[in-house]
Amino acid sequence: MDHRPQLSVKNGIADYIEWLSQYGASPEGGVTRLLYTKAWMDAQLAVKSEMSSLGFETSFDDVGNVYGKLSGSQSSADIIMTGSHIDTVVNGGKYDGAYGVLAGMLALKQLKDTYGTPKKTLEVVSLCEEEGSRFPLTYWGSGNVTGTFALGDAAEPSDGAGVSLQAAMLENGFGKGAYRPARRTDISAFIEIHIEQGLTLERSGADIGVVTSIAGQKRYLVTLEGECNHAGTTSMKWRKDPLVTSSRIIQELVMRAGRQPEELRLTCGKMNVEPNMPNVIPSRVQFSIDIRHQEQEVLKEFHDELVSVIRGISDEKGIRAVIDEYMSIEPVPMDQTLKAAALQTAAENRISCEEIVSGAGHDAQMIGRRFPACMLFVPSQGGISHSPREFTSAKQLDIGVRVLTDLLYKLAY
Repeated sequence: MDHRPQLSVKNGIADYIEWLSQYGASPEGGVTRLLYTKAWMDAQLAVKSEMSSLGFETSFDDVGNVYGKLSGSQSSADIIMTGSHIDTVVNGGKYDGAYGVLAGMLALKQLKDTYGTPKKTLEVVSLCEEEGSRFPLTYWGSGNVTGTFALGDAAEPSDGAGVSLQAAMLENGFGKGAYRPARRTDISAFIEIHIEQGLTLERSGADIGVVTSIAGQKRYLVTLEGECNHAGTTSMKWRKDPLVTSSRIIQELVMRAGRQPEELRLTCGKMNVEPNMPNVIPSRVQFSIDIRHQEQEVLKEFHDELVSVIRGISDEKGIRAVIDEYMSIEPVPMDQTLKAAALQTAAENRISCEEIVSGAGHDAQMIGRRFPACMLFVPSQGGISHSPREFTSAKQLDIGVRVLTDLLYKLAY
């Protein structure tokens, strides 16, 4: 299969978005590119091929991240990097992640054609994974770049079919030492441009969001165990109903979240009920809780409050509660110097911009723990994301590429 797109740079970012969306296109109109699947591998190879055609030095690392490099005239140990990820959720949108990779490619091409060799080495990266859609692990690509993860961490996580992350990685030729190690120590700045996936920019009318910080996250799986019984013969006052108890807990937590400083975000998005029959009082309920805020102290305090609410209501109803906190990611502020440079770049181009907190997690959050990082947003129509309806206009995509290009010029030339 020829992975090289039949496009030239003059076609612009919108056409590149359409091109990449063909890899993993779903019948419902979205895109499904799960880590280490054929659709994902085809897309990574296509991106690598196009990077080569644009004049970059290209390479894989040993987990499958793809790099395109413009070597600088000075030391190569001071690299300016841009990029994002190309994996998606199931039937997701065509812009999430992919825009940051393709915008970075076009920005480097324009800089190369206009100004020649940079002083500092520029790299664009297509990170292999961010979403966690196939395996119960997120940021596998950027986590290996920063040393947060290592190849040994791939042994345990498995997908819904029982295939381990390690087996899937090996099947695609990665994790065998055939490519250079993924961990990096030479990044002096990382810039990620992304669709906002929210309504802030659309409602304010700003063309660019400059991210001040990326919110931290905690995720929980709560299991409530009650007593299964007959719906018609068991008095209401004698019931130990975990579904009713979960409803009370969720309502109380949502109310308390809304009273937190700058509105802590709380979501209960998944629930399993056993035995899940209309005429049987449930015996067991499991539900997820996702909380997010840009201040770690707020997250810590709400964690204690969350545990207290779950324990208190469950004990009152005679329900056994088990709380499994399976994810805890601290908020990450973006680098102040890079943020100031991004704001200046937008101002010089007379592009309206707004400082914004990211409620969604991104690779810049993982990389920003170890290296200076900056994140830019372009508006999302209707705030819709992780959906085939995800959309950003060609004009707004182009504005983002322009700001990214000029910011990279400031940093590398």
